[in-house]
Amino acid sequence: RARGVAHHASAPFYDGTKSVEISGAVTRFLLRNPHSFLFIDAEGENGETVAWEVEMGTALSMTRRGWSIDTIKVGDQIRVVGQPSRAPDTYGMCCAELTRSDGSAIQPARGE
Repeated sequence: RARGVAHHASAPFYDGTKSVEISGAVTRFLLRNPHSFLFIDAEGENGETVAWEVEMGTALSMTRRGWSIDTIKVGDQIRVVGQPSRAPDTYGMCCAELTRSDGSAIQPARGE
């Protein structure tokens, strides 16, 4: 008997035709189901601090790829490029590429 897995697509919530880039400090990293989240404080257009929320994969899929709660730490300076939220006046994104301040890709170490 086949098992079914239901999950929503990101298209209704995030705009895949656009890209947004931010750099800032990690304030929180939640590795959990049904989605993990990364929270980053970045500088806004007028110099104000903007709290961004980056939606990531499930904890199960991420840990299978080597992620752990220690892959990203509070205070890490990172750059994030992803698809912005469709909701007006919000600061969210998904489908993001993450890099450290030295330009190296954030990739979990196997066996972490």
